[in-house]
Amino acid sequence: MPYSYTNKKGIVYYLHSREVKLRGGKVQTIYYFAREVRPGALDEVPAGYKVVETARTGMPILKKA
Repeated sequence: MPYSYTNKKGIVYYLHSREVKLRGGKVQTIYYFAREVRPGALDEVPAGYKVVETARTGMPILKKA
């Protein structure tokens, strides 16, 4: 089951990851939240990260612990 987070407004977000290729050719993993479950959904928060909520919009983001 994908990791879900409910923000202060009651909206449920699901954690996803994707590997992107940067201009220099390096491959980097990005993490993002979406309102629906998409391909690339994760079951748990990656090690070394924590979920925080932005004060202005209530959107969850991952921050290094």
